[in-house]
Amino acid sequence: MLYSLKSKPVFRETSRYILFGNLLFADTILLVTSQLLYILAVAGLFVIRYICAVIVLVAIFTSTVSPLNLSVMSLERYVAICYPLRHSSIVTPRTTGIVIAVIWTLSSLNTMIKLIMLLVLDSLPLDQVMQEFCSTNKLFCLEIHNQVDNIMQGIVFTTVGFIIIYTYITMMVIAKSASSDKDLNSKARKTVLLHLIQLGLSLSSTVLPSIVSALKSRGMDKATQIEYILFIVMIIMPRCLSPLIYGLRDKIFRHILMHHLTCGLRPKVKPSKISSY
Repeated sequence: MLYSLKSKPVFRETSRYILFGNLLFADTILLVTSQLLYILAVAGLFVIRYICAVIVLVAIFTSTVSPLNLSVMSLERYVAICYPLRHSSIVTPRTTGIVIAVIWTLSSLNTMIKLIMLLVLDSLPLDQVMQEFCSTNKLFCLEIHNQVDNIMQGIVFTTVGFIIIYTYITMMVIAKSASSDKDLNSKARKTVLLHLIQLGLSLSSTVLPSIVSALKSRGMDKATQIEYILFIVMIIMPRCLSPLIYGLRDKIFRHILMHHLTCGLRPKVKPSKISSY
């Protein structure tokens, strides 16, 4: 899907596709790091602490990008519906690039705080081989880490949730206007609603470590199998919703994607103008 987004100039010049590419890129990195940690655990491999720190910090870094990107994508739909005449001047590739840079900068704050706390507060050397499987809980085991996590996640998800809910309600109000484009508004509201569902799934992933710890503390026989199911539902599934929302629902992109997936055997979509909305 990333290759498909890079294959056509129109995808690189349209703001909603640029934002989708940023979301897909961040989710891809998060999926790779999450599955790498899971494979290391399944294989029973213990790694050096600084290698574990790099993998975990990258995962934490990219996990914050998704909710922030979702809020910006909702705002882009909000501008398209509420300010259609000014949309093309407000939402441009340049402003989109600036917003993406801000997203990644804000996402790095939590990672930098984690890294500083690891270097200052943790007494164990980073060149030591871990005696447990590499994971966020095993690397950041102090209570202060959990407190910082709760504060950062609370700020991010509260802010993003407010933005998405506000844009959805506003577009519902606009939909009652006789002069509004009913089809466009309906499609935009469905997209924002899916953003809200995806945000909820992403929020549920933050309680996964607590659930796993509770299961293991009770000595459940099926704890490992339940942990695997929760890993699929809470980590993998939310990151797979992004291509379903934008990749498969968008007719033009879907045709280009299918053309690449079928190695060119499927005819390319006929050139057509992509609406700025």
